[in-house]
Amino acid sequence: MPDPPSNIRPLPRAFFARGARRVARDILGKILVREGTPCLTARIVEVEAYLGDKDPAAHAYSGQTLRNAVLFGPPGYAYVYFIYGNHYCLNVSCEREGRAGCVLFRALEPLTGLEAMAHARGITLHSAKDYPKLTSGPGRLCEAFGITRARDNGCDLTLASGGLWIGDDGFRSRSVVLSPRIGITKAATLPLRYFLSRSPFVSGPKTSLL
Repeated sequence: MPDPPSNIRPLPRAFFARGARRVARDILGKILVREGTPCLTARIVEVEAYLGDKDPAAHAYSGQTLRNAVLFGPPGYAYVYFIYGNHYCLNVSCEREGRAGCVLFRALEPLTGLEAMAHARGITLHSAKDYPKLTSGPGRLCEAFGITRARDNGCDLTLASGGLWIGDDGFRSRSVVLSPRIGITKAATLPLRYFLSRSPFVSGPKTSLL
């Protein structure tokens, strides 16, 4: 198993202080990092944008509450929620402070710490064909990275010292596909899902539905 990449640099807050659509497109290919022994790293290959109070599917649609307060704070912070009584979902806050918006992480391509991810997921890796089981899907990637609301909600994802952060290793994403979001019922036709078409880790349909 390779060592954690040494050339990853945290993304600056200005990267996230933009509209969710732009952040979603540009965050593809960046790396999610969980500090620890071992260090867990994975490339972001599928996300969805949520547009705050303009978006009926967004948690911020009805205004600020104690639960969604992170979305209205500074950009670049983790917003974690529990869904279906079953799993957690990780988002990063976007837009300037006071204006809600976020990007949901749907799938990652694991780079380092695969055995630790498998242990956290309670699965056995028999071959490379099993790797998508680690981080393909919002719930799977959170379980693989040990992401919970109690541990990570409100974490500053621009600081490596926070334990969970997002970095750039110079990779440039290609073959980006845009499609409607999946797994929701409200505003389900909006083209706000972004993914790398060539990645086997994408969690849903791999062709544009537009």
